[in-house]
Amino acid sequence: MVKDLFERIQNNKGPLGKWASQAEGYFVFPKLEGELGPRMQFQGKNILNWSLNDYLGLANHPEVRKADTDAAIQYGAAYPMGARMMSGHTKYHEQLEQELAAFVMKESAYLLNFGYQGIMSTIDALVTRNDVIVYDVDAHACIIDGVRLHSGKRFTYKHNDIESMEKNLQRATKLATETGGGILFITEGVFGMRGQQGKLKEVVEMKKKYNFRLLVDDAHGFGTLGKTGAGAGEEQGCQDGIDVYFSTFAKSMANIGAFVAGDKDIIDYLKYNLRSQMFAKALPMIQTIGSLKRLELLRNSSEIKDKLWENVNALQNGLKDRGFNIGDTNTCITPVYLEGSIPEAMIMVNDLRENYGIFLSIVVYPVIPKGIILLRMIPTASHTLEDINETLTAFEAIRDKLVNGTYAKIAEASVQNVD
Repeated sequence: MVKDLFERIQNNKGPLGKWASQAEGYFVFPKLEGELGPRMQFQGKNILNWSLNDYLGLANHPEVRKADTDAAIQYGAAYPMGARMMSGHTKYHEQLEQELAAFVMKESAYLLNFGYQGIMSTIDALVTRNDVIVYDVDAHACIIDGVRLHSGKRFTYKHNDIESMEKNLQRATKLATETGGGILFITEGVFGMRGQQGKLKEVVEMKKKYNFRLLVDDAHGFGTLGKTGAGAGEEQGCQDGIDVYFSTFAKSMANIGAFVAGDKDIIDYLKYNLRSQMFAKALPMIQTIGSLKRLELLRNSSEIKDKLWENVNALQNGLKDRGFNIGDTNTCITPVYLEGSIPEAMIMVNDLRENYGIFLSIVVYPVIPKGIILLRMIPTASHTLEDINETLTAFEAIRDKLVNGTYAKIAEASVQNVD
């Protein structure tokens, strides 16, 4: 008997979907309104927003807004129509690719419509069934989904663990020797949850001992790390050792789109084999021309990145001075680890938003171990020192409530009321 395909879906909404009736509109799918920035509105109240990925504050930069507007007026939202290979290619797409390649110190680059589909398609194009993939167990979902497309073998190594990397490279080397394939090693420039840089320098050093190619997803490093903003590879002095460099426009560039960069022969191959781009409409002119202006500002306005890091250091040092555990972040991403249950975490978030006017991302089990609450903040160049001081004061207050059991009592009472 053939089951109704939708029976499983109707009976099991998934690990997140099962909480939809309680969480939607507040904890998930919240509606932030007003002009994009540190101060927005949530459910009719003004909030201080720490959940923006607009690291450099370019979303509302007057030159960026003008470039976006001028492009929209001249070309509209549709231009160009068609895929790049067929009818959607323009001089502006070429110009942006050339400037991106130069910025990240690579020979060539290719534009992608979206980061998520772009990295998936890049992984898919780089490997065959005879090749072996080695990747970090804490890799972003887009990398995991890209690896799922691979019909060959893959090995995960413990997060940022050199010994585990080498062990799995040895396994991959043995297997690739048998299959006649190669090895693709995948890591991130910056891991977005905990804020650690990937150990790129150490991985590049391993290339002296093992024969593999390195793909780095530097979504959070591009524009924020390195002397010029070229990312984690520049920060660690090993950009030359990255064979395929990938980043999205959705963070520092405050835009839609992405790119992949590397040696010209590799990028030429990807141009003709990336299915997500070959069969998709070209990146619209609004995003393309707008990104040229954003990249110009990244190159020529170092004070923006300086302001970002002034805020990052003020926030992270302020938290550490007050005894908060922010882990071993060495990037802009600022995690705060507290001990507590999921019900306590929900009450805490409600308190932060309703009584302190602070909006941020919260992470609990199963993403992190049981009993841990992770409050994740993204400081930007648009935040002020007043914003930071206000947040530090609020954090001291909520920690006191967590430690003295206030949140636990409210959570217990809420459960009883539901019963």
